[in-house]
Amino acid sequence: MAMPQQRHRAAQCLCNVDPQNLTSVSEFLLLGLSQDPELQPLLFGIFLSMYLVSVLGNLLIILAVNSDPHLHTSMYFFLSILSLDDMGFTSATIPKMLMDIHTHHRIISYVNCLIQLSLFSFFGCMDNLLLMVMAYDRFVAICHPLHYPVIMSPHLCDLLVLVSFFFSLLHSQLHCLMVSQFTFCTEVEIPHSFCDPSQLTNLSCSDATTKNMLVYIIGAIFAGIPVSVILFSYTRIVSSVLRIPSSGGKYKAFSTCGSHLSVVCLFYGTGIGANLSSAVSPSLRSGAVASVMYSVVTPMLNPFIYSLRNRDIKRALQRLLSQPA
Repeated sequence: MAMPQQRHRAAQCLCNVDPQNLTSVSEFLLLGLSQDPELQPLLFGIFLSMYLVSVLGNLLIILAVNSDPHLHTSMYFFLSILSLDDMGFTSATIPKMLMDIHTHHRIISYVNCLIQLSLFSFFGCMDNLLLMVMAYDRFVAICHPLHYPVIMSPHLCDLLVLVSFFFSLLHSQLHCLMVSQFTFCTEVEIPHSFCDPSQLTNLSCSDATTKNMLVYIIGAIFAGIPVSVILFSYTRIVSSVLRIPSSGGKYKAFSTCGSHLSVVCLFYGTGIGANLSSAVSPSLRSGAVASVMYSVVTPMLNPFIYSLRNRDIKRALQRLLSQPA
């Protein structure tokens, strides 16, 4: 069997390692969701189907928004950027997972692991910031409807996306720099299908105080601020909607936020579940399953949430799909 040889290869790199010399760790072993040979074809089919559905669904959203002049507004502009980001989010992990299942070669080099970690952190943070920007967009639309076209100008929308891009890039580089300073002195087996930042943090044998401090600081800045803005926006939105006298007006106002609120709950719910699973049982597969929900299932479901709950997107998709070839 190839797996014991791979496990031996991955462990061998630590035999003569100076604990302070991280570059001696040349590769990691990704244990995946299961090592049962009978389950590999099933896992390959499931992940391939999910990846194709995710890419196709998000691509259709992008094409629908760009092809329909009625959707050339800030709300749908941010939605198309979110769909593009979700395509990158899934592409950062699933192709490698599929290749590992197909070739039965679960080794990933140290450099490739850092690259994958950087891409995963970048697209994950970009998702986070875009959801914050979309919440602000809904806040302005509902709480300041008369000034909405002026406030959410195309220039501001472009600027918000650009700022989100640079902060996401900073976030990914901080994660990469943090992990590059870790020392992996006893364990190079990752109980996961990809280089998850939380798993790498748990596996390192660096000083626990330093690790936790870095994780908390990065989390507080790049997750705490967007969550605070989203909560503030929806607090003001709910307060404004409740002051609308007619029930029809309240329903119309809430309906414009329904899709975004569903995506927010799904994104942060699965993200919190992944982090809690990793913190409570870092060596168990429950964390890997939770991270798959966060990094694969959520981007796949986003197009369905927006297309099923939004009549404008439905009409745009119908016109797009009914066009002659």
